[in-house]
Amino acid sequence: MSGFAEALGSFAHTRWVSRKSRKSFEHWQARALRRWLDRDLPLAPFYGKPPRRLDDLPVTDKALLMANFERFNIGGVSASDAWAAASSDGRLGDLTVGASTGTSGNRGLFVISEAEKYRWLGTILAKAIPDLLWRRQRVAVILPQNSGLYDSARQSRRVELGFFDLRLGPENWRDALEDFAPTVIIAPPKILRHVATESFRLAPVRVFAAAETLDPVDRPVIEAFFGLPLDQIYMATEGLFAVTCREGGLHLAEDSVYFEFEPVGDGLVAPLVTAFRRQTQIMARYRMSDLLRLSKVPCRCGSPLRTVDEIVGRMDDVFRLVSMHGPILVTPDILRNAVLGADRRIDDFRLIQMATEKVELRLASGLANDAAEAALEAVRALLAARQAIVAVELVRAPLPLETGRKLRRVECRLGAGP
Repeated sequence: MSGFAEALGSFAHTRWVSRKSRKSFEHWQARALRRWLDRDLPLAPFYGKPPRRLDDLPVTDKALLMANFERFNIGGVSASDAWAAASSDGRLGDLTVGASTGTSGNRGLFVISEAEKYRWLGTILAKAIPDLLWRRQRVAVILPQNSGLYDSARQSRRVELGFFDLRLGPENWRDALEDFAPTVIIAPPKILRHVATESFRLAPVRVFAAAETLDPVDRPVIEAFFGLPLDQIYMATEGLFAVTCREGGLHLAEDSVYFEFEPVGDGLVAPLVTAFRRQTQIMARYRMSDLLRLSKVPCRCGSPLRTVDEIVGRMDDVFRLVSMHGPILVTPDILRNAVLGADRRIDDFRLIQMATEKVELRLASGLANDAAEAALEAVRALLAARQAIVAVELVRAPLPLETGRKLRRVECRLGAGP
């Protein structure tokens, strides 16, 4: 099957599945998952044989995958060969290799076939730009590196793709982006906010935040500038996990990924993902470090796919504190809300756990003193209510746009470098 036919088939398949009832969808998903467990998973040496049930398989994670990379892909591609390919043109024979930017300093790899690359293209277009068939789109992707995944989009007659390297900084590609006049923009929230505050000459019809946590403080700024609702694409090295629909629901990609959820407290869950449409690099019961708040009601668009109310952050950035009664955890959303709720003038900050008993609150030098003190007291009060033994210090400093790393307003640096 040609790449175009693969993409078109995936596009049609994704649209067809979205019209099922939830009960019908679950029957379809169970059959698709069972076929994958019997046919594809055993081809990876790490597994070797099909399980009776999915939960008979061990839970995996990035550390296990990277330590045994060649045993999780059917071609026996080693991590060293994959890194070499990822650092050049991303090609390894008939395979495409890519790498994550490493949000927490631990980079990951993926390897996919040509068929899977075009299947991914058809899927994401069906979810993000379903009107593509009757309107040609110019899609601007602003990310730290150009994944080989996007090569397939460049070969489509319906999509003109412009890639703008985040690492070069917007000052180096602003003119080119404005001249490209994208109809769709995919970029991290910090870049979309920069575009808004610097009044770039752009008039897209759809805007997606991707690659970073979307903080509530950024959404109104971005939406006011573009005059559009801000949508999201939740995607990582491990795959495509959710896309916002036209009605504003952030739908899990359950038509290609089976999700299990581990409760982590405060109504949040961490997903275990099984990518049952991937055939080159096998990913089963893979523990993600993301923290999600699931929606309790179906989306009004009628899709059977469940929705996420919020991607709160990452388990890596949960504050790990001590108290007289033992260790305690505080999730990023609670910490974020304490700072932003202290004063309406606060629109940016960094809250960093530097050590077990030290937290640093960084606020812009130009912020009014009373607002800064209110935020400091709010964080101290929150942690005191949890009986945490910790000192919270206020630092007044510039908060520049950083293009070399992902924005993490709430960050735990225990065991990490500065």
